[in-house]
Amino acid sequence: MSDQSVISVHNLAKSFGPVEAVRGIDLDVQPGEIFGFLGPNGAGKSTTINILCTLMRATSGTASVAGIDVDHDPAAVRSRIGLVFQDPSLDQQLTARENLEFHAFVYDVPANVRKQRIAEVLEMVDLTDRADSVVMTYSGGMRRRLEIARGMLHTPDVLFLDEPTIGLDPQTRRHIWGYLGELPKRAGVTIFMTTHYMDEAEYCGRIAIIDHGEIQAVGTPDELKKMVGGDVVSITTSDNLAALPEIEAIAGAKPIVDNGTLRVEVPDGAAFVPRLVRETSVEVTSVAFRRPSLDDVFLKLTGRAIREEEGSSTDMMRMMGRAWMGRGRR
Repeated sequence: MSDQSVISVHNLAKSFGPVEAVRGIDLDVQPGEIFGFLGPNGAGKSTTINILCTLMRATSGTASVAGIDVDHDPAAVRSRIGLVFQDPSLDQQLTARENLEFHAFVYDVPANVRKQRIAEVLEMVDLTDRADSVVMTYSGGMRRRLEIARGMLHTPDVLFLDEPTIGLDPQTRRHIWGYLGELPKRAGVTIFMTTHYMDEAEYCGRIAIIDHGEIQAVGTPDELKKMVGGDVVSITTSDNLAALPEIEAIAGAKPIVDNGTLRVEVPDGAAFVPRLVRETSVEVTSVAFRRPSLDDVFLKLTGRAIREEEGSSTDMMRMMGRAWMGRGRR
């Protein structure tokens, strides 16, 4: 575990009765990273974030954020982190400036710098010209940008983001990431985020894949893709069950069944496809190959793909949001 880590987790575990939600994970996040946490519902990512944000105690193990043990001094941890929840948490009857003024008061931002900080974060997310508009008049993307500004208002060391662009159109998602990608450099903040969008995960410097309470792999997107190796070939046939052993014999690897499609990794897709069509007795109805994606990595590690419905925020994260907004910096 690095002494320089802004988030350090060692042998962290959490059980709910007989259910082991998190099973002894180790994790280090360095200052200034954009770190992604990937996993379906029930994987343990929400429980882990709850512990890091002091809204839940671990059963065993240790965790620190910004050098502070989350069990020993939770109030100090809360003062050093920002949170952007998936569910809306702005007061839509107030203006953007009024929302930020209230947050500044809750977080004890010194009165002599509040006006300056509010102006800075509004400019950071390009909302200065709409600062005095009521939030209910904002688009979904504008509200998300305001929530990011609010999370940054008290100059946190770590900004936690739960599915930061879910429900937004692709163009707005790219716009949001234009701001998020600049935050580590502009504000010196570390970003720890959950997402089920694989293209969004590509923005992360490193990613941890968690499943069944255990971290399966950690690395940069390119490092993780190298775990797959070669090309990924997707095949559909008139009888996938009968085709399985034949394809395995040709590829030298067992195909994975994914929603009616057979996926297999091969060193050279261009050379494999003609052999597949020529040597398979079952009719091949479609075939395509491409370079590995992060979804292929998850499929290889867990045996299944992350579906969009699996990536939605859990009830636990909603409880986390309500609890956080109610307890402030107590």
